[in-house]
Amino acid sequence: MFRSERAANSGRGQSKSKTLPRKRSTHVETNLIFALTTTGFAGALCGNRFIMRTEKELSSQPLPRLAIALMLLICGVLLTPLQAADKPNFVIIFIDDMGYGDIGPFGSNLNRTPNLDRMADEGMRLTSFYAAPVCSASRAQLMTGSYAPRVSVPGVFFPAGRLGLNPEEHTVADYLRDLGYATMCVGKWHLGDQREFLPTKHGFDGYLGIPYSNDMQRVAKASGKRVHPLVRDTEVVELLEGEQQRRVTREYTEEAVKFLEANTKQQFFLYLPHTAMHVPLFPHADFVGRSKNGTYGDWVEEVDWSVGQILAALKRLKLEENTLVLFTSDNGPWASKGKAGGVSGPLRGSKGCTLEGGVRVPTIVRWPGKIAPGTTSDAIAGTTDVLPTFVSLAGGAPKKDVKIDGVDISKHLLGRWASSGRKEWYYFQGTRLQAVRSGPWKLAMTSQSLGMGIKEKAADLSKADRLYNLGEEIGETTDRAADHPEIVARLRKLGERMANDVAENKRPAGEVENPVTLYPTEPRKARPSTKKAKPGKAITWTKAKLGDVFAPSSAPAVAGKPFLISCTVAGENPQGVIVAHGGSAVGYSLYTKDGRLIFAIRSSSSGVQRVSRALGSGRCQVSASLSKDGLMTLSVDGSHVKSEQTVGLLNRHPQEDLCIGHDNRNPVDPEAPAGSWTGELTAIKISIGK
Repeated sequence: MFRSERAANSGRGQSKSKTLPRKRSTHVETNLIFALTTTGFAGALCGNRFIMRTEKELSSQPLPRLAIALMLLICGVLLTPLQAADKPNFVIIFIDDMGYGDIGPFGSNLNRTPNLDRMADEGMRLTSFYAAPVCSASRAQLMTGSYAPRVSVPGVFFPAGRLGLNPEEHTVADYLRDLGYATMCVGKWHLGDQREFLPTKHGFDGYLGIPYSNDMQRVAKASGKRVHPLVRDTEVVELLEGEQQRRVTREYTEEAVKFLEANTKQQFFLYLPHTAMHVPLFPHADFVGRSKNGTYGDWVEEVDWSVGQILAALKRLKLEENTLVLFTSDNGPWASKGKAGGVSGPLRGSKGCTLEGGVRVPTIVRWPGKIAPGTTSDAIAGTTDVLPTFVSLAGGAPKKDVKIDGVDISKHLLGRWASSGRKEWYYFQGTRLQAVRSGPWKLAMTSQSLGMGIKEKAADLSKADRLYNLGEEIGETTDRAADHPEIVARLRKLGERMANDVAENKRPAGEVENPVTLYPTEPRKARPSTKKAKPGKAITWTKAKLGDVFAPSSAPAVAGKPFLISCTVAGENPQGVIVAHGGSAVGYSLYTKDGRLIFAIRSSSSGVQRVSRALGSGRCQVSASLSKDGLMTLSVDGSHVKSEQTVGLLNRHPQEDLCIGHDNRNPVDPEAPAGSWTGELTAIKISIGK
């Protein structure tokens, strides 16, 4: 287990678990007993009525001993807090990168999932349930009930990032805790790793887990090894090396079961976002080699075991008939990883794209006695709908002054409505709306990719305004736009309206000024350049490409002059430096980090100044400029953002190399990511006097 004594032994933190949540108030019951004893009243139970008698009446007409015993028993029951039968408990089991075709209830013949098979037999399969294309965006939708760009979480957060889910957001955990629920998060959080952004700042009584993806190791200063932090509440209690990750699925499950056992007499919300199935794959040793689908199948089978442990605990604790369990995934499979990634089944696309395979996820919901067993719903629903649905079932309502996109689908789950209540779903990639679905019709408003890391460029996906009938063909290959121009026009209007609404009613992400890793780490080193600077000759921009390095004498003469950087970028949440010229004294840099495009200027007089904006995903026209009056401007597809204060022109020419796709020496901006640009880059050019 993740034992608290490990923290004391390691000296890395001594935070105690909050697994035992605050107890629900029993003041009503206590006041009743107090009134009975201090006013000389006693009670006897008669049918459904509570008959009151004075002390004088009781002395003349004493109660039988059996009645007195019954009265004392009732008082004892009143003093014991019980779960309200009409308010269910909630469990969300959230898998990372699991594909639509990876489990038995959704057609897998490779992975054995007997517990999920049984869960589907006892509950409802949701076959049109949507998430977001990537990790952080999907989790933001689940927590807030809003599309990810509305809460300024368009992509993926990285360790020691300055941005995270804003603590001012009212999450599903906040709502349920306000309604008297005990709340616990066990597993991968990935909504910001700064202490201001962790689960205990977002409505959870306790937290245990690795706060981001399991491929985001950093080098620990103490050991020199690449590790992940295991965090309890807000403190690091252990640093896990690669092979130690084999423990996490089992130990997350054990921690989750402990939470259930501690809350048999209080309503609870358990959020169990597993590290699985994100690469690198680390199934427990007990599951290695057990499946017929390699390491990926081994971990799927361990996840299925975990689901079985949760369901068995609910049954053993006599809680299953009062607990709604939701099983789903954060996005489609990481198909570009080959055998280390999952499959989308009949869907086209994978993680990172807005085709169905990137965002339609395998989902099962179970609530014995309330949700009809063995049923299937193809009604449109998604992660945004969890908050209003759970809050409604718990007897509350979302705040009217906070705009959300979710729909309460509880009446559909309970069989009272044939429809989910949701008419459309909007497919955002980053900040950009790429598609909209209404009924069976889906309009791809922009070009789309096949998924993160997939180099194949499907010709048909480059065209905008493609129309698919998902009721007739789930694989999105037959464009019906020419046959139904009126549907294209209607869906495009819906999409434009939603895109404008999100842009106009967007709430900011949380931000910290000086982010740090949760444990002391070595500074990340830039990858050494394999190319030597090209001296003397002016740059021919039509031939410039990723990886090029140019000597300062070849770079545009920016000293005392305005300049413009322009380029076309593409990729699924690309990260890294696009172009950098200069270093620790003077220079400029254009880069992306945490889903944002950032233009940085370093001058000898003012240090580093920045202007930033959301980048989004897909192919974008990007420009960054320093004007003659010293203002910095960023533009993505013609949408501008400007600095509020003048920076001034650079007073001298940068003396370090100009690099495309990386920064080979001292970085212009120390906050820029180290390493190479991870996206596509074309048409790069720097112009003087613009």
